[in-house]
Amino acid sequence: MSTTTIKVHGMALATCTARVLLCLSEKGLDYELVPVDVAAGAHKQQPYLSLNPFGQIPAFEDGDIKLFESRAISKYLAVKHKDTGTDLLRSGCLKESAIVETWMEVEAHQFNAPMRTLIHQLILGPLRGSVPDEKIVETEVDKLGKVLDVYEQRLSQTKYLAGDFYSMADLYHIPSLFYIMKTPKASVVTGRPCIHAWWNDISSRPATIEVSQGMALDKFLSQKK
Repeated sequence: MSTTTIKVHGMALATCTARVLLCLSEKGLDYELVPVDVAAGAHKQQPYLSLNPFGQIPAFEDGDIKLFESRAISKYLAVKHKDTGTDLLRSGCLKESAIVETWMEVEAHQFNAPMRTLIHQLILGPLRGSVPDEKIVETEVDKLGKVLDVYEQRLSQTKYLAGDFYSMADLYHIPSLFYIMKTPKASVVTGRPCIHAWWNDISSRPATIEVSQGMALDKFLSQKK
């Protein structure tokens, strides 16, 4: 019987689950990934709803601590294990930690919405048999491009979003960028040299390589069978 206290309920190929797994990997922590059969609607039924009442993945357990929302879970892990593995929140320096928090907020409130829509249009929809709505795609690419123009300027001045150090601000972006780079709209990254260099850096980290092995696109299809 496993003695691992950390359990992540979700799917490795889902961006929000992957965000938590990236944090765990950067921290070098042992965990158990508990598969949730989303295709069968297990996330909308008990007992899963006792872990996440909104019926979304992932959910998280660490002993008697039960959490949901991937960003909150990741922050919890980074604070609890601040002296282990990568220092993701820069908690020892108020200035640095404030900048990290700022770019974490940017990801959640500026970057995430257009990226989420593009992933649904360009990846999830086609894998389920639908055709992308080109009008929606172009609208969201334009929105994302305006956000990434700000990133390009920022990354022309610093190696990573919060400074010359890798942090949670960078990590939060990895799952959705991983998927968009598999689409024809990868040019939103490759066409911006500073962002492209940043992506090449963060995507080559051992934690990213490890977690991305569970994010193969054909796994979406296998979930449907």
